[in-house]
Formats: sequence, structure tokens, C-alpha cells
Amino acid sequence: MNLYAFTKSFGSQTAVTVPDLTLQAGTLYAVIGANGSGKSTFSRVIAGVLSPDSRRPVTEAGLRVGYLPQKSYGYRLSVLQNLLLVNQDRERAAQLLEAVQLSHLAGKPAHRLSGGETARMALARLFMGWYDLVILDEPTASMDMESTMLTEQLTRQYVSETGCALLLVTHSLQQARRLADHALYFHKGQLLEQGPAKTVLYEPQCHEAQQFLSFYGS
Repeated sequence: MNLYAFTKSFGSQTAVTVPDLTLQAGTLYAVIGANGSGKSTFSRVIAGVLSPDSRRPVTEAGLRVGYLPQKSYGYRLSVLQNLLLVNQDRERAAQLLEAVQLSHLAGKPAHRLSGGETARMALARLFMGWYDLVILDEPTASMDMESTMLTEQLTRQYVSETGCALLLVTHSLQQARRLADHALYFHKGQLLEQGPAKTVLYEPQCHEAQQFLSFYGS
């Protein structure tokens, strides 16, 4: 699938500039870079939350896009009812709640969950749908290590089941190395390097990515 080139500015400041990209089905892409590098702005434009400067579409027509923002939320319904808002497949909802270890909280009001529980529920809710492209923006930021591992396993399983392309915005190089097939490296709003994860995350070509890895990569 194709993502078309765009820029996104806030006032006179250009936040991100992205060239044409081709994403492969069934592939997980880690989106990495320092804070303020443009990762989240990139993801929000692709998801349709922000409009690019040109106002032209960024994704192909008819592409089904699923998006999980950094700040997770629960509707004022039960945890189970939150999942069933996406579709009424109760069997799948039960499977997803079990996968994120929230089965025992299925009847609890979602707005009373802890931050980590809310993040897991929001991911399960997203995965009730079937998408061509999924964007996850720091999905495990509020989770402990056990929950992070559960989430990563479920994310990988979803990509395998649906054949979607998945963009994972993450501050964790360790997480990127565990999950990614390919990686996109952003620096000061520019996509400076992209390619197989083993190259970008271990032996990047550009100087900025090399410095980034030397500082954050241990």
C-alpha cells in the first residue's frame, strides 16, 4: 500500500516532512527517533487525526486504517461493552480480553480501570476491527513489563492474522528490536533512514541515526 508524500506545519514551523512510502502487507514497522522528532505527528497525519498542509489524501482510497493514540481512554461502559462497540463478536471479545488478561474485569466500568489496564483494553478494542493499516502510538508506555510482553505478543499475532501493515511508534529501541521487520528513523521532522530493522536498528547509515543508537541503544 502507498502513503503519499506530505508535510505538516504548525504556524510557521514545519513539524514533519515525509516522502512517498510503500508499506508491505503483513509487516511491522517501528517508527523511532528522539522526543520531538516528528514520530507522533507523522502517525496522527496518517491516521487522519491531523490534516497535512496540502489537504490532499495521504493514504490510498478505501484503505481501512485503525489508530491507537498515546493517551488511552475508556467509554463509560463496561470493559466488555467497550469492545463490542466495534462489532458484536462476543467470542472474539472474550479471546482478546483473555489475551490481555482482563477477563476478570469484563463487567467493570472501563473508566475506572488503571492506566495500564485502560491501555490494554484500548488495544483489545482496536483489535476487534480488521484493518489494512494499523497505527499504534506508544501503546505500552503506561504498562509494566508483563503487560508489555502480552501486548507485544498480541500485536504480532494480529499482524499475522490480518496481514495488515502496522506502524508502531515507540521510544524503546529494545521493543523495536523485539518486534519490527522494518524501521523508520525520524530526526527533526525528517525521515532520514528506513529499511530492514536489522540494518536501521543495529547498523544505520546516516550519522544522526548512529548517534541516536549510541546514546539510546544500550
